[in-house]
Amino acid sequence: MTDPRMPEMKDFLKENLSEKRYIHSLNVADAARRLAEINGADADKCYLAGLLHDICKELSKQEQLELVMRSEFEVSKIELGAPKTHHAIAGAVFVKEKYGIADRDILSPIRWHTVGKGGMTLYEQIIYMADLISDDRDYGDIERIRSITYGDLKRGLYEAFKWMIQENLEKCRLIPQSTYDAYNEYTAIEISRFKDR
Repeated sequence: MTDPRMPEMKDFLKENLSEKRYIHSLNVADAARRLAEINGADADKCYLAGLLHDICKELSKQEQLELVMRSEFEVSKIELGAPKTHHAIAGAVFVKEKYGIADRDILSPIRWHTVGKGGMTLYEQIIYMADLISDDRDYGDIERIRSITYGDLKRGLYEAFKWMIQENLEKCRLIPQSTYDAYNEYTAIEISRFKDR
């Protein structure tokens, strides 16, 4: 059942995000619902997590950090030193505090949608990929990754983490261990598939 507060949540996002970010949030929610339907997850949960994943994206750095410091999720030193990752961690805290949402199938995907981690749940996988392949995304390899993901979620994750590692290396950014863990996990799956051919 769709959350009855959906109109209220959408109004909040519209008032507190730029138009571009609001449209992105709607697109991620739609992609998350589609991926949920393909992969057997709860489409309403995925839509809600997708909708709210960037709820803290345009808060001040200080506001984000204050929320991060209240997180019940593990936060690495590298993430603490990388303000661009804070909105995801802060978002999970904010959603729980503002809307009373305690469902880990919603909170955890919001928290991990920027860096990923090893052992991701189906819900975490879906929101991570929905954010990457939403209709508003237009980076170089997106059409290929989008097509792969709608056909095979785990193969999409392999392509996504491979791309993410390369992007961070090229931009001389520190990479959290959780991202390496995810890359290694989905690369191992891809290697095993290659061996089985």
